[in-house]
Amino acid sequence: MADRLSRYREKRDPTRTSEPEVRPGKRPRRRRRQAPRFVIQKHAATRLHYDFRLEVDGTLRSWAVPKGLSTDPRVKRLAVEVEDHPLEYADFEGVIGEGSYGAGAVIVWDAGTYRNLDEERSMAETLASGHAKVWLDGQKLRGGWTLQRTRGGEKPQWLVIKRRDEAADARRRPESTQPASVKTGRTVEQVATGR
Repeated sequence: MADRLSRYREKRDPTRTSEPEVRPGKRPRRRRRQAPRFVIQKHAATRLHYDFRLEVDGTLRSWAVPKGLSTDPRVKRLAVEVEDHPLEYADFEGVIGEGSYGAGAVIVWDAGTYRNLDEERSMAETLASGHAKVWLDGQKLRGGWTLQRTRGGEKPQWLVIKRRDEAADARRRPESTQPASVKTGRTVEQVATGR
């Protein structure tokens, strides 16, 4: 089995960041008999963006989404695949120190469980195929989204698109109307300034 967290470790110095540490050779933690989790972290790094993460086979598969997930099915949002993160990262909220990879404030903007809408294949298989459909049950976002890979390479690019369902709403703008963390109630600006 490939070490899916090696890129995560390579980019972080555990003496300089408060992010969860993963030791080499440690097998990814697995949660038993629970629906897989998703988390969306608002991250004020060089550019403000949202990190969309899905629990898959003991890690958090991750994408940087510059504008966040839209609730409008007509809107296609860019999602750049980044390194897998450890499951412990789903609860991470804080400041990544200056000079570290991804420096800036992070909040848990939304969190919950999800299910794979492809009943024939595992989530890992659907992602490997470049086309996945998920149903999110979060505190802010609910309903179906499609992930479609558009380009491969070192940082594959995807589109994330809201599916047409009862939760679709072209007028809703949760990024601006619900800016606070579902974990602590703080905004990313408050975390950045230590409030």
